[in-house]
Amino acid sequence: MKNVGEARETPAGAPQEELATGERSTRNRVARSILDHGPSTVADLAGRLGLTQAAVRRHLDALVADDVVEPRKQRVYGTRTRGRPAKVFALTDCGRDAFDQSYDKLAAEALRWIREQSGGDEALVAFARSRIATQAGPYRAAVEAARPEERAQALAKALSADGYAATARSAPLPHQGEQLCQHHCPVAHVAEQFPQLCEAETEMFSQLLGTHVQRLATIAHGDGVCTTFIPKNAPKTTDNASASTAGRNPA
Repeated sequence: MKNVGEARETPAGAPQEELATGERSTRNRVARSILDHGPSTVADLAGRLGLTQAAVRRHLDALVADDVVEPRKQRVYGTRTRGRPAKVFALTDCGRDAFDQSYDKLAAEALRWIREQSGGDEALVAFARSRIATQAGPYRAAVEAARPEERAQALAKALSADGYAATARSAPLPHQGEQLCQHHCPVAHVAEQFPQLCEAETEMFSQLLGTHVQRLATIAHGDGVCTTFIPKNAPKTTDNASASTAGRNPA
């Protein structure tokens, strides 16, 4: 699991880094216990983890602030006892996503099944293009609303809104064009096995920007950033034109 939160207070005289690491480790244990056992009270967590209730509350406060867990009223089945229901803490969607999931494996298995049962690589290409087409609406609106010289920036901003952490900047030789850089790829692990996903995305960039583009690097291929070169004064493309991926295996 990813570390969920930072240390909020450290006793005097203790090494800062050591204490911070210990805080994160204990906080992860609290979140993991909720994942394994479901919504839990402070007393439940204290008993399972061997912590004081005060310590558990402190870690829960931090986890709530980081949107990893959320307090809820405990559901009571059958006859309700007297008094207010105990408060329980449950993982949020964000908190659940912080743990390793099997989504990549499931997606890869599904694509492998499509290739084997529904037409080989052509079926994968069709799927990849259909998938990217459903995402393209907001990107197209952003690009069409921008001035021609600002379209790469507009596309980067729209991609960032979808979690790609994208930027646009001048190429090393500015007169040659721009580079669109995606610092995060949500499907990198799957695209490593199925380059059709990267190829369809590159085609979409070409169509949206109205020019041939060239994919220089991809996270799926082991590069640190997905980089697409957008040349100046390049031939215009049609909707059916393919983007260039020369110089780099897209995945």
